[in-house]
Amino acid sequence: MLFGSVTLPTCRFTSTVPRRRVSVARKSRSALGLLVALGGVATAGALFAGAVTTTVARTVVKPPRKRTEDTRVLSYDEVAGTIVLSASEDALLPGDYSFWFSGGAGHARLGSIVGRTPGTVTRRVIGVDFGELSDARQGRFNGWYYLSPRELDVPFENVRVQTTLGPAPAWLVPADGGESTRWVIQVHGRATVRQEVLRAIPVFRDVGYTSLLISYRNDGEAPPSEDNRYSLGDIEWLDVEAAMLYALDHGAQQIVLMGWSMGGATVLQAATRSRVSSVITGVVLDSPVVNWVDTLLYQGEAMSLPGPVKSGILALISKPWGRPFTGQAQPIDLKRLDFVRRAADLQVPILVLHSDDDGFVPASGSRELAAARPDIVTFVPFETARHTKLWNFDRDRWNGVIAKWLAERP
Repeated sequence: MLFGSVTLPTCRFTSTVPRRRVSVARKSRSALGLLVALGGVATAGALFAGAVTTTVARTVVKPPRKRTEDTRVLSYDEVAGTIVLSASEDALLPGDYSFWFSGGAGHARLGSIVGRTPGTVTRRVIGVDFGELSDARQGRFNGWYYLSPRELDVPFENVRVQTTLGPAPAWLVPADGGESTRWVIQVHGRATVRQEVLRAIPVFRDVGYTSLLISYRNDGEAPPSEDNRYSLGDIEWLDVEAAMLYALDHGAQQIVLMGWSMGGATVLQAATRSRVSSVITGVVLDSPVVNWVDTLLYQGEAMSLPGPVKSGILALISKPWGRPFTGQAQPIDLKRLDFVRRAADLQVPILVLHSDDDGFVPASGSRELAAARPDIVTFVPFETARHTKLWNFDRDRWNGVIAKWLAERP
C-alpha cells in the first residue's frame, strides 16, 4: 500500500438464542435483552470502525520506519549469479531493481528474469552491495537501483539547503560540461529518500541540466517538523522552494521541477504557490499523486474498507478536530491538493509518466489532468511498470521521452 502495512484492530461478536419455549414474560425479557445485546454490538461495531479509521488515518500521515519484506528468498547460487524468489508482483516485473533483504541490512541489484515456475521466479544477480544474500530469507524490491551519485561515475557535491526548519542535505550534480543556468530539482516520494531519484541524473545531465536532489521534512534525512507528520505536499513544498532559492543563489536562471509519487503533489504545490515560481520552466512527474482524495479512496478500496471508514479517514486528516487523533499540527487541505480541479492554475509545460497498472496511485488522475489541460500537459502512459518503476521497466523509453520533452523547451 502507498501508506504501508496497516495492522487493524480485531473484534469478535458472539450471541446465543434459546430454542426452548418460554413464557410471555420471559419472552419480553429476552426481547429486551436482545435489544440491549444488539445495541452493544452496534456500539462495539462503531468503536471498531472508529479504531480502524484512526489507525489508517495516522498511518497515512505518519512516516514509516519499517518496510514490509513481501518476497521470500528460496535459494541463491553465487557461482551462477542467480537467485530464486517467490513469485510476488514485484519479483515478476521485467527490468533491473534494488533488492533489500534481512530487514534492510543487505542490498543487492537484481536483473533480468531467467526462469519461471508457477510459484517462483529466477533472476540474474547483478551484484551484492552489502549484506549476506546467502543468509537472506525475505526481501523487498524497489526502484532505486543506485545508492549514491558515485555509482553513476559523475562529479557531485554534498550540499545543504537552508529550509525553514534548518539545513537539509542534498546532492548537487553539475551538468555535463560544467556550470549551467538550467537546473532540475528532484523531489522523491513518500516513505523514501533522495536515492530514489538518482536514476534521473544521466538524462538531465546529458542535455545540460545541473541536478539538485533534495531531502525534505520528515523523510528521515531533513530536519523533521514539530509534529513529525506528512502533509502530503501541502507543506513540504516549502522545502522545494528553499531548494529553488538555493539554485538561484548558485547560478540557476531556469528551473525544472521533477516529482515522484507524493513528490509530484509537492512540486505541483511549489509551482503554484512559491514566490519564485516565475523561474520554473517545466514540471516532470513520475507516477504522481494528482488528486489525493482519489488516491486514498483507491487505497481504501484495495484494503476492503467500508465507505464510512474511507470517508472518516479523509475527514480526520483534513479537519481541525481530527488533529488529536492523527497527531498533525495542521489539517491537510485536500481540495488544494486536487490538481484535476485546479488544472487552470497550472501555467508551465508538464510531462507526466504513469503506468496504468500502478497499483498504488491510480493513473486516472494523470489522465484527467492531461484531458483538462491538453495545451500544456503531455501524458505518456506505460503498462506493466507499476509504481515509480518505469525507468527500471524500460529505461530507454523513459530516458527518451524525457530527453525529447526537454529538447522542446525553449
